[in-house]
Amino acid sequence: MHSVANKRILWIMETAVMTALLIVLQTAAKAGGQYITGSCVNAVLAVSVLAVGVWSGVVVALLSPFFAFLLGIGPQLLPIVPSIAVGNLVFVLILGLLAGERETPLWRRGAAWALAAGAKFAVLYLLVVKLLCTVLPLKEPQIATFSIMFSYPQLVTALVGGAVGLLLAPALR
Repeated sequence: MHSVANKRILWIMETAVMTALLIVLQTAAKAGGQYITGSCVNAVLAVSVLAVGVWSGVVVALLSPFFAFLLGIGPQLLPIVPSIAVGNLVFVLILGLLAGERETPLWRRGAAWALAAGAKFAVLYLLVVKLLCTVLPLKEPQIATFSIMFSYPQLVTALVGGAVGLLLAPALR
């Protein structure tokens, strides 16, 4: 019984540290633009799921866009925030389920990384560009900005951040 409580407390602390690290990196990297901030966010998401566990990754993935919104990072349009959470969720679930075991072979980690990044990109592109940009009352400049912001940069930042996370996670386990 005592061991279960200790594991739960450890998980809460590690997840809180990952969430705090995410907030600090989002704030510090904001001036660097989408590529720097997005890569940092995806690296923390990857480390959360690969070093702490799937549920930690899920918590951090879902909280991340809401903190970014509250901190004035990223799009300041509330209806887009849940879509970003879904994209993050897809990223951590695929990465965690396919590459989350300690002894996962290198080829499988690489495949999980590429699949997770591609899936996050596809989900965000479909939800934001193809759905929300057509149903929300947005002006043409906003649609153009969101169409760029939620297309290929999402793939690039997920690939970069995922690679960093894959490199760091074994040392942090």
